Amino acid sequence: MKKIAFLTAAFAIAASALMATTSCNKAQNDKSEASQASTVAQEETYLTAVDRYLTDEIGKSYAPGEICIPCARIVDVDEQNPQDIQVWGDFWIFNYNVSGDTLKTVSGGSHPGLMHISKTGNTFKVTAFDQVDAGAGNLESAKKIFGDRFEKFQTMNSDEKAREEDRARLIADYVKSNNLAVKCYQDFGWTAVNLK
Repeated sequence: MKKIAFLTAAFAIAASALMATTSCNKAQNDKSEASQASTVAQEETYLTAVDRYLTDEIGKSYAPGEICIPCARIVDVDEQNPQDIQVWGDFWIFNYNVSGDTLKTVSGGSHPGLMHISKTGNTFKVTAFDQVDAGAGNLESAKKIFGDRFEKFQTMNSDEKAREEDRARLIADYVKSNNLAVKCYQDFGWTAVNLK
């Protein structure tokens, strides 16, 4: 089984965030389609498919915002079978509205689990997503889905500081790649966080 180190994945996530320019707001769909067309021209990876799935499928189940930014934190990857690339992760999605120089969080949430991705030519697509159950079955389903990666997932999932650092970096990458005049982001009831 081919595995990649978390740090390598983190850098790849940041790179894929530059390509994740899809919006969750229907008013932005024309821009999104143009952005997606330019994304296809660039080299796709399984991370492109992860971000696209989080934005297009998971993000739309939340209250819409002007901007949708995924935060995929990769636990492990098995790329042995190009028809079933397996990506275990602590997947987050956030919808924002732009208010002056601030992205104000509208909605979002966590969707840990295992994504199955197929590669056809240079295109990657999520074909299935095994999500960890919410509520009473959470721990049992997480152990089943992550298997011998469970401890690594638990460590990552419980490290709120590292998650917020990843989130801030991905937001900054998105802001830069889309030429937004945004300097910080703010969750409801919390102090705004400056972007580096």
